[in-house]
Amino acid sequence: MPRLFTALEIPRNVAMSLSLLRGGLPGARWIDVENYHITLRFIGDVDGRTADEIVDRLDRIDRPEFQMTLTGIGSFGSKKPHSVWAGVAPSPEIYALQAEIERICQRIGLPPDPRKFTPHVTLARLKNCRLDDMVQYLSGRGNFYTAPFMVSRFVLLSSKESVGGGPYLTEEVFPLQDISYGNAHAADLEPVKGLL
Repeated sequence: MPRLFTALEIPRNVAMSLSLLRGGLPGARWIDVENYHITLRFIGDVDGRTADEIVDRLDRIDRPEFQMTLTGIGSFGSKKPHSVWAGVAPSPEIYALQAEIERICQRIGLPPDPRKFTPHVTLARLKNCRLDDMVQYLSGRGNFYTAPFMVSRFVLLSSKESVGGGPYLTEEVFPLQDISYGNAHAADLEPVKGLL
């Protein structure tokens, strides 16, 4: 069974903005634009029955779509940088969605994710990157941000065992509630004053 994880997709126009951050960092292996995503929960290698149960439970998530903005860039590995990322502006909705997915995974019997959830888009994996090069790269790009975009679904992705960075395959899509439809629909149900 392939490695599974849940994620948010990055719209094409936002991915193109991210791609402009590529280059200028020795030792970086840049992630392909089509593989940009925000990991919500790494699930790992599971058997078919567990995968089916995960899909069934994720399909029951009932949350509204939300807006998100990418802002700032940074690196993981303070003394020995190992990856470059773009950050996500604070968003209670992304944390609530991730927490619900985490609860579902634990109820199914998966161990808790040992890492603290830090929403980000990985831009590059690093090998033998000097700290000075990283500082110089980040200092010229620290004011990065994108226009807000709507998150209308999350996905279950699979990857082959590799050094990371794709290619990824979309196994399942889980839509979030369309809030514009929900609001319009609710307005349609309100009585007109004077008629009732």
